[in-house]
Amino acid sequence: MYSTRPGLVLAFHGCDKSVADKVISGHEQFRFSKNSYDWLGHGGYFWDSSPSRALEFAEYIKFSGEKSSQGEILNPAVIGAVLNLGFCFDLLDYANLEILKSGHEFFESTFKSAKLPENKTGGSSEDLLLRYLDCAVIESIHQVRKNNNLPPFDSVRGVFWEGNELYPNAGFRKKNHIQICIRNPNCIKGYFLPRKINSGFNSI
Repeated sequence: MYSTRPGLVLAFHGCDKSVADKVISGHEQFRFSKNSYDWLGHGGYFWDSSPSRALEFAEYIKFSGEKSSQGEILNPAVIGAVLNLGFCFDLLDYANLEILKSGHEFFESTFKSAKLPENKTGGSSEDLLLRYLDCAVIESIHQVRKNNNLPPFDSVRGVFWEGNELYPNAGFRKKNHIQICIRNPNCIKGYFLPRKINSGFNSI
């Protein structure tokens, strides 16, 4: 009943400048990710209200030599997007966390004695950057809904505590963020290039 998210959200995606230019001009489609380790399942990924985190991610991809869902990054840039989350599997909602837990129990029962996928750390980080288990559980929830002719989720939203402590004994970490995964491309209402603030005026 309360899973439909009204209104629009500004969110951001880090990528190469050539990709940003092509997507915003309409010459290229925004690519959805289908990696087996995607944090919130398959879809289009955005940082909720954080262009700085999107840029930091793009810079990390450039210097690590890895690839993003949009490909290699040589010149880090940010795409802004106007989103309507629609029918959202929002993991900031306590009730949806119970659905996620039940989804894991169902997924585990289908595997029986087989080895489950595992979330893993990546590189030198102690964070679980490769979320094989979480991705599989979320995708199984989507499949169960499809099999039972239930309305599909348009998007998935989650909060993550990532990085080192912001200061000693802090309850915050350096890379805390809210991530959005868009499953229904019609939720993306438009793209834009983020502007720098005009310091001569108060921000609105």
